[in-house]
Amino acid sequence: MSRSLLTPVVPVRTDRPGLAGDAVRRIMHVAAALRHHQDLDIAALGLTPAVARALYQLDPDHPLPARDLAEQLRCDRSNVTALVDKLEQAGLVERRVDLADRRQKALVVTVAGRLIRERVHRVLSDSRLLAGLDTEELAVLRDLVWKVSDGGCPQDCGR
Repeated sequence: MSRSLLTPVVPVRTDRPGLAGDAVRRIMHVAAALRHHQDLDIAALGLTPAVARALYQLDPDHPLPARDLAEQLRCDRSNVTALVDKLEQAGLVERRVDLADRRQKALVVTVAGRLIRERVHRVLSDSRLLAGLDTEELAVLRDLVWKVSDGGCPQDCGR
């Protein structure tokens, strides 16, 4: 590994709680930087982060009732209504009668919505912050993050 990536910019900590605290703070810093870049790129698509997340959660091949989207997003149905209104106004989603239950509407991703959803996916997968890592370092980072994220996070918390 490159020595410059391992050289701390803070005093060297050797105690386990100090090391763990430093690691958590750096992880939070990286997460904030990722979110900042994602928010800018999502705004360039003409979306808010919440609307982009809602679109991303919808499966273009399986229409979904709004209440199910609310569950996936872990938010109130009234909030989802506003998000779906914005998606519908942008021509990315349509409300259609649910064939399984004609009393409710299903959210259907439009052709334009599929294209924007794919672009949102690319934004959420952007790895520019990792550009300074070589393949071996990326593999180590991935393995460590995988090990940490598997320790108590619900299966869908990283969606």
